[in-house]
Amino acid sequence: MMKSPVEIAVSDLTIAYGDFVLLKNVSFEVNKGDVFIIMGASGGGKSSLLRVLTGLVPAAHGKIVIGGVNFTAADEQKRQQIMQKCGILYQSGALFSSMTLAENIALPLKQYTNYSDKMISELVSLKLALVGLTGFEEFYPSEISGGMKKRAGLARALALDPEIVYFDEPSAGLDPISSKMLDDLILDINQSLGTTIVVVTHELNSIFAIGNNSIFLDTATKSISARGNPRELLKNPPNQDVYNFLTRGEKIKNA
Repeated sequence: MMKSPVEIAVSDLTIAYGDFVLLKNVSFEVNKGDVFIIMGASGGGKSSLLRVLTGLVPAAHGKIVIGGVNFTAADEQKRQQIMQKCGILYQSGALFSSMTLAENIALPLKQYTNYSDKMISELVSLKLALVGLTGFEEFYPSEISGGMKKRAGLARALALDPEIVYFDEPSAGLDPISSKMLDDLILDINQSLGTTIVVVTHELNSIFAIGNNSIFLDTATKSISARGNPRELLKNPPNQDVYNFLTRGEKIKNA
């Protein structure tokens, strides 16, 4: 039997905080190997959607299927098994400040595997090399730059060789050079490892540089108003909000 090309399937999802409905009737699919962008204006529910996809916040309604398994209906043990196949890079990097980079990256390996200390040490060095941080094993987060913290956070997200990696505003707080380095790294991981990438971002340069599929969350309808390759959406915007969002850079440049 052929495996489905769909990595994540979201059906009729509603996200609410009490009586306040943030998103409703949201349905989309992320294919294996996608660099999938979740975009939209501030306050539109991008980060909340990511929290629901990663199990940090429950959905009010709907279904999420990850790797063919119903994530929303799974018991806690099954949800943990699914999430071990996923990595997350939080906006701040979320490194433990009291731990070295090596200790940060070793943490999930010690928690979820039976590898020896020697094997873990070798894997930590491999993951740091993968993100261009060879030789920084014994550095603390306070001793490295913001861009390096993001890359170290990515190394930790990759520790368990995940099938999916989620990114929450990865370019936030980075200068343009560091931001492009991170974009290039995301593409390299996607292409060399076949990892499915899901990125919440509003950064246009990143959206056009790395995204091959996307959804646009509309604050007025509280749902999806556009979907597809961001470059194709720029050529043929389905509505004014999408056009305004994807042409912000040109308007600022020409102001």
